[in-house]
Amino acid sequence: MIAVTASAVIAAGVIAVRFNPRKARTIQLAGAVIRQSADPHNQTPIENAAIGVAGTAVGTVKSDFSGAFRITLPRGVAPGEPVTLTFRHPDYKPLDMKENISDQLYIARMVPLHEDSESETGAAATVLANMMVRYTTGITTTENVGTGVRTFQVENAGNMPCDKHPPCSPDGKWKAAVGSASLDAGAGNEFTDARVTCIAGPCAFTKIESDGFSHGGRTIRVSMLDWSDTTTFLLQAEVFRPQVGNVIRQSYPVIFGRAMNFTLPNSAEGPSIEAEVNGTRIVFPLGPAPMLSWADCDVRVEPNQAKDYRCVLKAGFRFK
Repeated sequence: MIAVTASAVIAAGVIAVRFNPRKARTIQLAGAVIRQSADPHNQTPIENAAIGVAGTAVGTVKSDFSGAFRITLPRGVAPGEPVTLTFRHPDYKPLDMKENISDQLYIARMVPLHEDSESETGAAATVLANMMVRYTTGITTTENVGTGVRTFQVENAGNMPCDKHPPCSPDGKWKAAVGSASLDAGAGNEFTDARVTCIAGPCAFTKIESDGFSHGGRTIRVSMLDWSDTTTFLLQAEVFRPQVGNVIRQSYPVIFGRAMNFTLPNSAEGPSIEAEVNGTRIVFPLGPAPMLSWADCDVRVEPNQAKDYRCVLKAGFRFK
């Protein structure tokens, strides 16, 4: 009796642990970290902010380029319970948010450590003006270097029964013949706008047997079917030479408050920022991990390989 009862209690305990929703469920909180400002234009996302849960063993997570984060609470924490989310970033004041757990979106607004520098308007602040982004991109151009021309004949005698000895007319009634021609544009060249024209003979009784010309390329070829008397054809195409080069592009960043934003296409190479620093025009190269003496920059690569840049001024600098 005692053994059976003990076994039942143990079994009941196992079942309780297995199906207790407080023990089995984990909760994930989602939110974003942005810069504290009364002006919505200046509430820029904060990347690489460390987010944790005070008093737990939960590891910290980092906010991404858009400031977004997701953090998983310890197993057994239930909705409605209080929790303290901690936010840390070397350029911002520490922030602790005490919240009751729910499925809401959590927005953390962090105050910059050098907030006073935003109001600097005197000679002590270095002024940046006339900002411009420069980069090069590859471009392919084509130059028309001539025309390829060739005439060819398809010799045949009309009104000759086919008697199932191909080639035959499309309806299988008359004996037919096939004639071909090809053109080579030469090394480094390509044909475009290729066309075939019947210029002599009973053209009404001909058709293209094989099309190796309409898509262009270095070499083109065509075969014609003729089921009447001899016909003459003209194969013609334009010859182009592709040329690859680089073009310098310019764009202008969007500036709100102390943040500068711009996007570069995936083909952009050697990007740099040109700016007037206290009246002197200076070029600042942007490497794979952009580092500027006057701003902290973050970059995100989109699925199409385009790059989004966001640069926030450091203390002691301001935009004109």
